[in-house]
Amino acid sequence: MENIEYGFGQHLMMDGYGCDREKLMDLDFIYDFLSRYPDEINMTKIMPPYVFKYSGKVPEDWGISGFVLIAESHISIHTFPEKLYLSLDIFSCKEFDADAAIKHIKKLFSIEKSEIKMLDRGHEFPKVIRSVQNFVKNERSQMTV
Repeated sequence: MENIEYGFGQHLMMDGYGCDREKLMDLDFIYDFLSRYPDEINMTKIMPPYVFKYSGKVPEDWGISGFVLIAESHISIHTFPEKLYLSLDIFSCKEFDADAAIKHIKKLFSIEKSEIKMLDRGHEFPKVIRSVQNFVKNERSQMTV
């Protein structure tokens, strides 16, 4: 019987504190980061980034949010320049070097302190559908009516 491999992928969630305010408020910098970063982690960008400035009801809550869709899933970022804070996600069905990503992002945004969460998503997601098809076919052939 074939060994079925499960799991959808990695989800890196990073909160950065004490970031470089100028970078957090620079729409072009955030756009360029999202445009270039998929290549840097060997992912496939399938659309240009979508980046916009947000101004909320509370003046100091303004910031920039951006998202880039990659074939492997997505990368998103939300910045709060007045609070020197960013929230960043990298979600991918393809493995990537999370430690290298964390190190690069910390350096790029001059992050002084961070909170990191790493999740393995889709624990029951079959990686190779052909293996699952064969498994189900074998299970059904062994059933008696």
